[in-house]
Amino acid sequence: MFLARKFTAFALAPVLFAGPIPASHAFQAHPQVDARAIPVDEGAVELWQQLKKLQTRASLMMIVAHPDDEDGATLAYHSRGVGARVALLTLDRGEGGANVMSSDYWDALGLVRTEELLQAGRYYGLDAQYFTSMADYGFSKSLNEALGQWGHDKVLEQAVRVVRTVRPLVVCSVFVGGPTDGHGQHATAGLMTQEVFKAAGDPKMFPEQIKEGLFPWQPIKTYARAPFLRVTEKGMYDYANHTWGPVGVTNHITGKWEEGKPAVNVSIPAGSFDQVIGATYAQVSREGLGYQRSQNGGQSIPLPGAQMSDYHRFGSKIDSPAKEESFFDGMDTSLTGIAELAGAKPPAFLKPGLQEVSSQIDAAMKGFSAQKSAAVAPMLAKGKLKIESLIAETEKSDLSAEAKYNVLHELRVKQRQFNDALVAALQVKLNADVIPAGQEDNMMAAMRGASATFQMATPGQAFPVKVHLYQPTQPSLTVKSVKLVGTSGKDWSASGPASPTTLATEKAADLVFKVKVPADEPYTRPYFTRAGLQNAAYDVAPGAAKNTPLSPYPLQAEATLEYEGATVQLASVVQVVSKVNGPGTLHYPMPVGPALSVAMSPSAGVVPLDSKSIRVSVRVHNNEKGAATPSVKLALPDGWTAEPKQIPIKFSQEGEEQTVAFTVTPKVAGAKEYTVTAVAELDGKQYTEGYVTIGYTGLRPYFLYSSAKYVTTGTDVKMAPGVSVAYVEGSGDDVPSALEQIGVHVSYLSAQDLANADLQKYSAIVLGVRAYAVRPDLIANNARLLQFVEKGGTVIVQYNTPEFDHNYGPYPYVMSGDPEEVTDEKSVVKILDPKNPVFNWPNKITEKDFDGWIEERGSKFLQSWDPKYTALVETHDTGQPEQKGGLIYARYGKGVYIYNAYAFYRQLPLGVPGAFRLFANMLSLPKNPEIK
Repeated sequence: MFLARKFTAFALAPVLFAGPIPASHAFQAHPQVDARAIPVDEGAVELWQQLKKLQTRASLMMIVAHPDDEDGATLAYHSRGVGARVALLTLDRGEGGANVMSSDYWDALGLVRTEELLQAGRYYGLDAQYFTSMADYGFSKSLNEALGQWGHDKVLEQAVRVVRTVRPLVVCSVFVGGPTDGHGQHATAGLMTQEVFKAAGDPKMFPEQIKEGLFPWQPIKTYARAPFLRVTEKGMYDYANHTWGPVGVTNHITGKWEEGKPAVNVSIPAGSFDQVIGATYAQVSREGLGYQRSQNGGQSIPLPGAQMSDYHRFGSKIDSPAKEESFFDGMDTSLTGIAELAGAKPPAFLKPGLQEVSSQIDAAMKGFSAQKSAAVAPMLAKGKLKIESLIAETEKSDLSAEAKYNVLHELRVKQRQFNDALVAALQVKLNADVIPAGQEDNMMAAMRGASATFQMATPGQAFPVKVHLYQPTQPSLTVKSVKLVGTSGKDWSASGPASPTTLATEKAADLVFKVKVPADEPYTRPYFTRAGLQNAAYDVAPGAAKNTPLSPYPLQAEATLEYEGATVQLASVVQVVSKVNGPGTLHYPMPVGPALSVAMSPSAGVVPLDSKSIRVSVRVHNNEKGAATPSVKLALPDGWTAEPKQIPIKFSQEGEEQTVAFTVTPKVAGAKEYTVTAVAELDGKQYTEGYVTIGYTGLRPYFLYSSAKYVTTGTDVKMAPGVSVAYVEGSGDDVPSALEQIGVHVSYLSAQDLANADLQKYSAIVLGVRAYAVRPDLIANNARLLQFVEKGGTVIVQYNTPEFDHNYGPYPYVMSGDPEEVTDEKSVVKILDPKNPVFNWPNKITEKDFDGWIEERGSKFLQSWDPKYTALVETHDTGQPEQKGGLIYARYGKGVYIYNAYAFYRQLPLGVPGAFRLFANMLSLPKNPEIK
């Protein structure tokens, strides 16, 4: 595993946490996590959208399986167009997918896609995002398989918890809970959307949630995107299982089969043009979707035009016609509709009070001016004060506990929305940056802009933070307080000047605070972990906020102002600053981490049984602010020794990294697992874990921690001597570093090498995953690869997507636009040509070498091929036709060409012994005595 991968990051999306609002909650502002809002959420555009939210209590929650499944245009239409309160629940984080942007896979990829979805959510206009603790274990072809992996009740319990937290009027999904969803995890999302509609309002379902303080909640309607069915005279095509069946869907609420193509009950005009925003909601959403680059590679924003999203209604608690104009037809979504939550006899004060608030909102909307946003602030202040008086009266009322909870929830939502609208009307800005020590009073530095700072705070560290408060609309605003607050509840010893009592027009207040990181401050890391990839769910840390995207960042600035008697609150996460040529000055949330980050390389692998010695590396990253002199040693299995026994390291400054190497003499006894642990020591404290910074340029970073261990298995694996291997990197994989363990040292081929270098000096050339999708130079020089084979070389093409479907091999083949996958890593593998050289030298390969594989067998199998190719193995999932196109071998001239769809890029970095043995044989083909 790599340590502190190099990265830059633009300031990105806020992480929104919108759980149940307790009666004691005094602070109303969501923390601004990014340094600056996106353009569609600034200025008059922001204010207009906040006003639309105030005038309605419409609310919607969408449930999907993975990041990028969401119907972003529908979400944006409802949030930005209708003004509805909109939330998104994603069942997993996409850990099992591919990555076209970096070599982050599995749990690291889950964090990448979490950050990408959070950024996309800004454009969708989401009020909150949630995740379950489920992990994407790979492509799942059936609903039953997904439920078997995850557990039906475990998923439903978390979906019910989120619905009871958000309390939406409508729940919807893009999936129907059946085979047309094309993926078992997709179908699970559709199933849960319908089942949660029944379960969330039933107090007998998951009563432990009620004991925790969550009351039942019954949504009014549930919908799913009307599926795009492929219907012919054969019936309906099941994309997951590639079979034909009857046309229809199962209604999981009624348990009945609904024959025929699902009716479109409502069409959402997601392509509507918003004249204030200046774009369609579909365009805004597609800009957000484009930030999910690990899957789509980047943005593709359509031209404006009509676009409808069709939805089928699966259930309704009110009489609803077959054709509706909106999700909310038949519901009272006005502010006065909140009174319905109080029951048949609401308190006498409630409805008139809500009508009074509504009149203030109407006046604000009529008085809206893009040039004079503050003109509506007096109405908003009156509305906020009235909402707060209604909250106080409701708390003292004799309503039942559940009715009081429901009314207060909606009133506090409005309280927060009024706060946000006032901030937008007054155009108040709050920012908080770490600044270098000594620049507290440096005006010239302030004029030049933010200076680069440290990137990771450490326990016990002291440093200054500058809080910047600004307002451009009022002659004077009263300032009640400005402070720094640690989100973990620990004392940061923040000290600074007294807050100004007033804030004048365009006269910014800059306050410098001195803080000290608590010695026991938690590191900025995921609150969810799993022991291994075999686990289809994460373990959640005790006390963590369940179902939230990530833990809150550790330190934020909070400001409370007063306008015409109403409080106005802001919160902003403290940022660190970096400067990168090109992007320029970058801000991202300040993390807390260890003084030393330690990692082993490799972190998993094999030890050949005949190894006399192996080399392992320990990479140490310094977060100390200045010089540090740690030492590194290895904790070894019994009978193993290492030289040297301890290695000193000298760091002169923060951010330095050093890699030290040990020569280890192993004592291997057969196919047994061994663990080597790296231990770094500094100032009497030992460090045995490290983090990688996930992501890529343009994505806010996050940090995945793991123990500094090398877990290896004794393996009978041999490699032909004298083999020289070149590697053409694709979208990113860790195969080259894994091959080092069996003595293979690869040379990387650049675009210039592919075009001009003498390729014949290599024995074999391996193409990284998705190479044809990301390397145009490979396509341009493909003929040189075939010449290399013809003259005696071996080319191994690893997993590629349909970009490979252009006959790049020596003979014709067909991949198809929808190539097959075999997702069950335990699927039976049959060797079809046991006499083939691939299976016989230098390792004798049997079907047992396919035991212990992780996550999947392979992806993007060939569909057909020229007879000159030989299919070497066959496997398939249950119910799937035999798949022989995963390992295809051809002699061409004096050499060998192989297309390999099996997931070696997953198996080798995780130390799967059989994968090493088979890959060693493929690499050894140029030296194989059977190859003439």
